[in-house]
Amino acid sequence: MTDSPQKARVPAWRRPTDGEHRWQVATVIVLTIAAQLAEPRQLTIHPHWLLPAVEGTFLAVLLLSNPGRINRDSVVLRSLSLTLVAVASLANAWSLVQLINALLAGREGNSAGPLLLAAAGIWGTNIVVFALWYWEFDRGGPVARAHAHRAHPDFLFPQMQTEELASGDWEPAFVDYLYVSYTNATAFSPTDTMPMSRWAKLLMLMQSAVSIVTVVLVVARAVNIMR
Repeated sequence: MTDSPQKARVPAWRRPTDGEHRWQVATVIVLTIAAQLAEPRQLTIHPHWLLPAVEGTFLAVLLLSNPGRINRDSVVLRSLSLTLVAVASLANAWSLVQLINALLAGREGNSAGPLLLAAAGIWGTNIVVFALWYWEFDRGGPVARAHAHRAHPDFLFPQMQTEELASGDWEPAFVDYLYVSYTNATAFSPTDTMPMSRWAKLLMLMQSAVSIVTVVLVVARAVNIMR
């Protein structure tokens, strides 16, 4: 009898749950694919539609195989999900490198408007890509978190430190990792959520460095054009 109240107080992120719905991450990936298709063709891998088509195919397979909650422990689905993120990362990294090379060589940025739009698409996609990596690896990924396989978090959210101020049903979902990625890209450092493991720190360091380089180069070029 004395154990049941204590069990009821165990927060959701520490115990097995039903897992999060797939629609959040699926919606963001669809928007990311649309942004990649809108990028200037000279900044993308040819043919222009190839990598977005691969991403869309992988997403469709994931949705058909497990359309509801992400709690099915499957090596195949896990591999597909990681490959999808890797392809999205490759596509955006290529676009970013091509943009930087073009800016440094003076081949890109003759007009501030198109330059800022292209850079905004790449920068925004970069936020999504890193959010996906954080989401995929924190405590082993969404399925491992749903089954509470790992006790120690790679990202320490505020709700984990002040459990009395959060609902007992709270657990991190993709939107939380998206927010972490956005704040890291804009503040160039962690804000309210701290990286705990070394891989998380290195990944956040890499994202901050990419964001700084993108913003500094693009803004400098845009200001020079407007002058």
